[in-house]
Amino acid sequence: MELEVRHFRVLCAIADAGSLHQAARELGLAQPSLSTQLRRIEQELGGRLFTRCRTGCRPTPLGHLVLSRARPLVTELAALVAETRAAAARAAGGPRPRIGATASRALPGWLRRLRSRTPPAEPTLQMDASANALLRMVAEGRLDLAFVHEIEGSPLRIPDGLRLRVLMEREPQFVSLAADHPAATGDEVRLADLAADRWMVDSTADGEWDGLCRVLRGAGLEPEMLHGDYLTAYSLAAIGEVVTVSQPTAHPRSDLAIRPLQGDPIGVRLLLAARTEAQLDNGYSELEEAYWEAAHQAPAYREWLERADGAAHPCRMARA
Repeated sequence: MELEVRHFRVLCAIADAGSLHQAARELGLAQPSLSTQLRRIEQELGGRLFTRCRTGCRPTPLGHLVLSRARPLVTELAALVAETRAAAARAAGGPRPRIGATASRALPGWLRRLRSRTPPAEPTLQMDASANALLRMVAEGRLDLAFVHEIEGSPLRIPDGLRLRVLMEREPQFVSLAADHPAATGDEVRLADLAADRWMVDSTADGEWDGLCRVLRGAGLEPEMLHGDYLTAYSLAAIGEVVTVSQPTAHPRSDLAIRPLQGDPIGVRLLLAARTEAQLDNGYSELEEAYWEAAHQAPAYREWLERADGAAHPCRMARA
C-alpha cells in the first residue's frame, strides 16, 4: 500500500480524538473500517503507532515521530486546497461561504442575512453534532466558518492556527419536559424536581453526555440516562417519557414546555471559528444579529434575559 495524505489525516484524527470510536465518527467512517486502515498504515510503516487502553488510544513513540511529520503535511495540503478553491470561486464570479454548524435556532436568520448582503453571498451549510469535527474541517480548508458550542467543563480540541470569536461567553441551557409535567408549572425548574425522570441526551454531541452527568452528580442525582438524538428526545419529552436539555432559543409547543433550570447549572460557550480574522469578519455580525433575533423570539429565553438584566445575574451572558 502506498501511503497518501489521507492516511496521515487519519492518524492525526485518531491522535486528536483519543479513541478509534470518536475518530471514526468525526471522519464519517465505520469503526471497523478505521481499524482496518490503521492496521494497514502500521504494516506499511513497520510498527505500532497507537496503543489501546481503557481510556482510549495513545500514540507510541513511533506514533509521535510519524505525527510530528504528518501534521505539517496535512496542514499544508489543507491550505493549498483552500487557497485554490477560493481562487476558483473568485474566477467563477464570487466565493460561496462554506459554513458548518452544530444545531442552532440562529441558523435560518444567519443564512438569510448572508444572502441579502450586497453583493449577495450564497452559502453552503454542513451540519454536524460534533463541534470537534467541524473545527477540524475548518482547519483542513473544507469549511470557511464554523459556528459551534462548547460544553462547560468539556473543552473543545482547537486545531492549531484557527481563529475564534466568542458570540456568547455563557449561554444557559434549559430543560424540555411535557407541558403537563408538575415541574412545568413554575417559571423555572429545580433539578431536584426531575429526580424521578429519565433523561435523554445526544451523546454524539461532543461533551454533552459528560457535562450533564457532572451536573446531575453535583446535585446528588443519578437518574436513568438514555442515548438518543434530540428530535427523538423532544418527541418523547412531549409525552412524558423523558426530559432533555434544551437550547434556550427553542420554541415551546402546545405539548412541550421549555423552562430555565434554577441556578443555571448547565452552560455552553458559543464560538465562531475560521482560519483568518478576515473570514470571521465576513460572517460574525450577521450571526450576532441572527442569534439575538432568535433569542427574543423564544418566550422563556426572553423572560430569562429580562430577569438577568434587571438582577445583574451572575451568569449573565455578554455579547462578544
